[in-house]
Order: sequence, then structure tokens, then C-alpha cells
Amino acid sequence: MKQDTHPHISRRAAAASLVRERLALLFELRHAGPAAVISLIVAQTAVSAIPALTALTTESLVNRLLGGRPVTASLIALGVVILLGRIAQVTTVPLAYLVSQRVDVARRSSLTELATGMPLAMLERSKVQQRLRLAQADPEFWAERTPGQGSTAQLDLVIRWIGVFAAASVLATFAWALAPLVIVPALLSRSIWRRQFMEHIEIERAGVLAGIAADHWRQLALTSTDGKESRTFGLQDWAVERWRQQLTSMYSAKWHAGLRSVREQWKIAAVVLPPLIAAFVLTVWRAGRPDGNVGVAAAVLGGSWSILNLLTFSDALEIEGAIPGCQAYAELRKEMAAVQHVGAGRPAADPRPESGAEPTAPLVRFEGVSFAYHDSAPRVLDRLDLEIRPGELLAIVGLNGAGKSTLIKLLSGLYKPTGGQITVDGIDLELIDHQRWRSRLSVVFQGFVRYPLSLLDNVALGYGAVPADADRVRMAAAESGLEEIASRLKANWETPLTRSRPGGVDLSGGEWQKVVLTRAIYALRSGARLLVLDEPTAHLDVMSEFEVFRQLAAHKKEAGVLLISHRLSTVRLADRIVLLDGGRIAESGSHAELMHLDGTYAQLFKTQAERFNKGFDERFDEGVPA
Repeated sequence: MKQDTHPHISRRAAAASLVRERLALLFELRHAGPAAVISLIVAQTAVSAIPALTALTTESLVNRLLGGRPVTASLIALGVVILLGRIAQVTTVPLAYLVSQRVDVARRSSLTELATGMPLAMLERSKVQQRLRLAQADPEFWAERTPGQGSTAQLDLVIRWIGVFAAASVLATFAWALAPLVIVPALLSRSIWRRQFMEHIEIERAGVLAGIAADHWRQLALTSTDGKESRTFGLQDWAVERWRQQLTSMYSAKWHAGLRSVREQWKIAAVVLPPLIAAFVLTVWRAGRPDGNVGVAAAVLGGSWSILNLLTFSDALEIEGAIPGCQAYAELRKEMAAVQHVGAGRPAADPRPESGAEPTAPLVRFEGVSFAYHDSAPRVLDRLDLEIRPGELLAIVGLNGAGKSTLIKLLSGLYKPTGGQITVDGIDLELIDHQRWRSRLSVVFQGFVRYPLSLLDNVALGYGAVPADADRVRMAAAESGLEEIASRLKANWETPLTRSRPGGVDLSGGEWQKVVLTRAIYALRSGARLLVLDEPTAHLDVMSEFEVFRQLAAHKKEAGVLLISHRLSTVRLADRIVLLDGGRIAESGSHAELMHLDGTYAQLFKTQAERFNKGFDERFDEGVPA
């Protein structure tokens, strides 16, 4: 019994899904504004109604000619219909473009807002990344269409059915059997065309990975960033050949499908020709009878042809190509709503001082904090207890994989602990609005961003909670040593830090690190009260790094400073040094206390000092002393 009902249920579910998808496309039109959508509906309705009106005015003209009556009124009516049809056709194109663009701009905007509000852990998931790429209203491959294109095509398809019914009513006035004789073959041929077209779309979707790979090889050969290596190693021909192979792999299945479609056109001819021939013979026979009406016959032939033209498959690519993106967007919104629901109902807290009061450095505690990047991964942090105290320069050291960078991500609210809690002045960090909390933070990540903007903007973006202040930027630069670099640039602070812009330059690694350290000082001057530095001076020499940290240490009275560095000679300045090992604190104390302990920290420090005296880099990396 179940075997009999499953196909029926499956067909019903597929039909319901199809209706939901099409309605979702039409719902996207709300972003275009009522005036534009109504205007488009009027224009499309006029275009769809023109064939039936043309058939009726043609009937009137032919009957008047055959009856020897004046034809002026009929000619005027036919001319007006043709003129209105042309105006409607010309108007429809820009209106559809306007509506489509408004829908797409709304999608891009809402998707960007959705993505920026996602927790980093969610954003890093492969499924989320795939959905984001599908949902963006900026197609990269052939089968993809924007929600604007899909919604306007769906609207056009709905309105075209008005034209079909209007034309069918003309046929029914002549002979009721003519309407199904024309409409049924048109629907069947549309179904065949759509199936063939869907095969092409599925092939194109299956070739997306090959398309991505092909684009990678093309970028390797063309872009300036990848082009340096490809030209140095002589990889251009190899990359172009790989690009050609991927394109061939992507296109070959489509070429074969195209050939199959050509060979299968006989199916459409077999479906359409017999009933059309029957309708034509019936029309001619009725018109040739003594009581026949040639005018009606002309209207019938015109109406039949218009039905075939109205029931084409031209909308299939736009509609079917837009549906996956709309589905991906809906899934992202649903997943984001679930994430937001988890935190709903908990009262928000604001640990900041009262309005007008001077912001103070927070006391941050990691209380039994554990963290793993996913359920099956090992713990990066394991029941960690740590205090970050106001007015203290705290240094965290440890071999790679000890959990140092993960600790910063948790502190920044980019991830949530999988166990334990982080508190700020006694308040659970999860109860604090993330934007408010980050306005008290200044974080310099190891992989900092090099913005293709002016030098001034590159510094001011270090604290976006307040408007950029040029004077404050220059004061911060005077402390970090960036002012000297700015004075050497042609346009000084307005110099773009990218060669791709007119007058732009690129900085050395050490110069860029002075930029990001200036960001940190600028943030402290602007209101940040906890400074976090993750290996920020790897490209600076030892003396320059020491001087930078000496200046940062001077700010610890107004803000807590958390420093991660592989150079142990630098962390001697810290009030407290914490050595992480296996996600826990292995050793803690001042430099003198840890050296007296003669544990892991002391051994690493002695090894680095010995190598430095021999002229080697004094950092340790990859779990092995450098």
C-alpha cells in the first residue's frame, strides 16, 4: 500500500515545492517599489493582450474588406493596437531592468548585513560559504541568475497566461475544440523544451567546481599578486593549459547535451504539428463553407500563432537559475535566526561606565574555559583559568598550537567557549553586546589587513567606533615612528597604500607593522581600554620591537595590554608572563620569577639568547626552538 502512495505523495510534495519557489520569486518584487512593479505589470499585460487584440481587429478589417464596407475605423483600430503593442514592448525592457536591479541591490544589501552579523564560527562553515556564494546577486557561472531576473521572468510568465486565455477565447468563438488543439501541444512542447533546458542547467551546476578551478588558473596567469610567482617559475603555459582542460571538462557535457537537444527536436514536431495541422484544416474548411467567415478564420490563425509564441520556454533559465540562490538565502536567514534565538531571552548587559564618565580598563577572567573548533576536534583550550588585569602588561607565550590565537578570538567575542565562561567586570561576556564590547578593545591580529586606502585611513580604521581624527592619527604616529615614514611619501598621509591606485605605493613588511601598531596606539587614544597584540612585530628588528613595546607599556595605566610574542627577550617588559601548554597555564610569573623557576620558559629563553648571540633569529616556531 505504501509503495502505491509514495509516488503520489512525492508528486504532491514536488508540486507544493514548485509553487512555493515561484511565489518566493514573486515576493522578491516587493523590494522594487509599488510604482515600478505596477508599471511593469501594466506594460507586460499590454504585451500579452496585443496578440488577441490584433486577431480581433484583423477579423474586423477582413470582414469589412470582403463586405465592401468602409475600413477606415478598422485600419485605425489595427494601427492603434500595433502602436500600443510596440510602445508596451519598448517600455517593458527598461521597466524590467529597473525592477530587476532594485531587487538585486536589496538582496546584495541584506545578504551583506546578514553575513556581517554572523558569528565567525558560523561564517567559517563550508556549507555557509557555499550558500553565501549561491545567494549573492552577482552570478559567476552560466546557469546562475539573480533574484531580480528570476522574479521579473516569473511575473512575465504569469501575465503571459493572461494573453494565452485571451487568445484562447478568440479561438473558442470560432470552434471550442480549437483552443485545446493549440494550447495542449504548446504546453507539451514547452515541457519538452524545459526538460532539455533543465538538463543544461544541471550540467552547468555540476560544472561549478570545474569553473572555480578554471578561474583559479586564469587568476594565476593574469593577476599581479599571483602573477609574480607564475612568471618567476615560468608557470604561464602550464596554468593556461590547466585552464583550458578545466573549461573543456566543464563544456564537453554541455556540448553533448546540446547535440541531444537538436536530435530530439522531432519530438516537439511530433507533438505540435499534427494538432496544428488539424486546427489549420478545420479553420480553412469552416472558412470555405458557404456560411464561413474568412475574417474569423484570420483571427483564429493569428490567435493560434500567438499562443505558440506566448508559451515559449525563454523564461526557464531566468526562473530556474534564480531559485537556488533564493533557497540558499532563505536557508541562511533560517540558520541565522536559529543562532540568534539561542541568545534570545537573556538580558543584555553593558559593562561600560555611565554616560560622560571616563572609560576604564576592564577586569577580564577566563573561568574554566574550554574550546574546540568542532565536536570531533581536540580541545584547543582545556579548562583555562586566566585573569587579564587593568593596568597590567600581560604576555602570553607558548609553542604553536598552545591556544594563544584562539584565546584572542574568544576574548574578542568571535567564538563562544564550549565550556566555562569569560567575564568582564563580573558580567558574562555572552550577555554583553558585542559591538559595545569591541568598542573597548583594540586587537592587532597576526594576519592583519592591508587596506587599499590612504595611509591616514589605514590607521584610523584601527578604531572605527568613532569618526576618524587626523590629529589623533598624527599623535599616534609620532609615538610609533610612523610619522617619519609618512613624511617620505609623495602625498604624505593621503598616499594610497596600493600600487593599483594612482600615486599609490606598497610598504615593506616592517613599515606595515608600524602602521598596525599605530592603529593600536590610535585606538587607545580614542577610547579603547584593552589592547591585544598577537605577534605584531615579526618584521621589526629587535631594537625597534623593544622600543615599540616600551611605548605600549607606557599606556598600561590607562588600559590593560595583552601581548603574544615569540621573542622572549621582548616579553621581559611584561608585569606577568603566562606560558600556555596544552590549552592550560603551565607557568606564570614575572620574567625573573620564571627564570628562577628554571622551567620550560627559562629553557626557551636561554635557547633564544644563545642563538641570538650567534646571529640567528631568536624566535621559536612550529613547536621547535628557532
